[in-house]
Amino acid sequence: MSERGSPLRHQRRRFAVALIALFLLAVSFLVIYAAAFSTFKSSELERAQGRAEFYRTTLESALDRLEHLPFILGQDPAVVRGLQDPESRFALNRRLADFAARANAEALYVMDLDGLTIAASNYSEPVNFLGENYSFRPYFQTAKNGQRGKFFAIGATTKRPGFFVAEPVRDSTDNIIGVIALKIELDELVAAWRASGEKILITNLDTIVVLASQPDWQYRTLAPPSEERLLQIRQMRQFGQEPLAPLDWERLENDEVALAGERHIRVRVPVTSQPWQLHFIVSTAGLQERALFVVFLAAISVALLAIMFIFWRSERLRRALDASHQDRKRLLREIEDRKATEKALAKTQNELEKSSRMAALGQLAASVTHELGQPLSAMRNYIAIEEMNAAQKPESLATRLSGLVRRMENITRDLRFFAQPKQHQKTPFDVAKAIENAVGLTRHDLQARQIEMALNLPTPAPQILGDGARFEQVLVNLLRNAMSAVDDVSAPKIEIGWAPAGDNIAIYVADNGHGLKGQQIEELQEPFRTDKPSGEGMGLGLAISASIVKEHAGELFAVDNEQGGATFTILLPPISKDKGQSGQ
Repeated sequence: MSERGSPLRHQRRRFAVALIALFLLAVSFLVIYAAAFSTFKSSELERAQGRAEFYRTTLESALDRLEHLPFILGQDPAVVRGLQDPESRFALNRRLADFAARANAEALYVMDLDGLTIAASNYSEPVNFLGENYSFRPYFQTAKNGQRGKFFAIGATTKRPGFFVAEPVRDSTDNIIGVIALKIELDELVAAWRASGEKILITNLDTIVVLASQPDWQYRTLAPPSEERLLQIRQMRQFGQEPLAPLDWERLENDEVALAGERHIRVRVPVTSQPWQLHFIVSTAGLQERALFVVFLAAISVALLAIMFIFWRSERLRRALDASHQDRKRLLREIEDRKATEKALAKTQNELEKSSRMAALGQLAASVTHELGQPLSAMRNYIAIEEMNAAQKPESLATRLSGLVRRMENITRDLRFFAQPKQHQKTPFDVAKAIENAVGLTRHDLQARQIEMALNLPTPAPQILGDGARFEQVLVNLLRNAMSAVDDVSAPKIEIGWAPAGDNIAIYVADNGHGLKGQQIEELQEPFRTDKPSGEGMGLGLAISASIVKEHAGELFAVDNEQGGATFTILLPPISKDKGQSGQ
């Protein structure tokens, strides 16, 4: 349970750490966004303040540019004469038109004390002010009372908005005899605002938008006026038939407003010459985009740092894995070396054990050979005499004793190899002669077992340097093994001979018996390994033979024949004739 719960607990812990990291990263991005937005907003507010002051100055310049003109013309004798003498009013029309053209004013017009227009600069136009009564206008009433009147309104005659400035006209006795008014159009100024692409609103005391950079904002209200005030505005015909609908405007905190559902920052400055306010607004969408761009840059920076960290960590892991791989390879090599060393040690130990057993067996063989040698010779002599007197009796005592003597000789023959000294004097001997001697020693057994013997002895036969008698023992042992292998074969056959094999010569003994049965030569020549029945041998023949062949600088091989049976081959280096003669 604990083994299963532990990985799940680690997984939950990693998941919780990942969530906390994501939360902290999100909070960090929000903080960065807020800081960037605040910074950009402060910068934008500072810039908006400057722009608002600029637009206020241009507005005031446009309003004040011709403000002095009605005052000057109010003192003109032609204007006074026009109010007093109807005959001079035509000349006054032309004079007003000339002044309006020079001053780039929309209209100059003179009204009597009843508000009736008696002269106007636009007298020649299809739509003019002549004969119109403007006594309802506040600017007329203010000027009639002896003060300068100022007023923004939509023209009652032309239906075009403008800013009106009016001054009283006095006679020589300083009595007010009429009013002269100037109308200034602000279309060019508003068009310039619109072309700038910036958002500007001018509101009066009633929060009605009198001028705006966007046409659909004009004559809208930021806050609806009361019914009483709305009635007064209608009576003054200030905005004509405009509905004065509310603007989609909502004041927010921190100098922000919502206009048509979009957040804006607002800078508000008063207009000096009029009880107006100029509102300069800037959408926060651009600020949000810039703040998001800063967050995007921060995210990219974090991503780059994360990639660099991952790359650095991956590089460290790769190096650690490489080091671990190298350590693993080194450890594997050490393991292999240790296994090889242990295998070599085991082999050496096995060889030492075999050598110890062989040495002990050699001492035993020397003792047994010495003790059995004389009795065996005496027994053979007695048996020979008994056989001459036995008169061919089967199963006689002599026959049984003769069999026992042969079995004892087989035992002592193998033991004799151990009893002989290791060092022998090496002399050249003839290969063919050694083969013939070995065949001669086994001929009686070959005939008794009815085994066909084939000799292959090419001439001239080479010579070998070594101990001929011991080498013949090897051949005799191989022949006896071959005879044992063909015991159960219906047509037993053994072939012995020699043949050149490159720089060496090959002496072989081949049979058609049961073969090696899948065994290798290394297994066959292990001491005390035998397939013969108990009492027939001790399993030392091939071990002794291999040792004698090695003493002669040769090698012993064994292979299965394709047609059955096996072939034992001794590969030996020959000596030249000259060397053989000098050795003799």
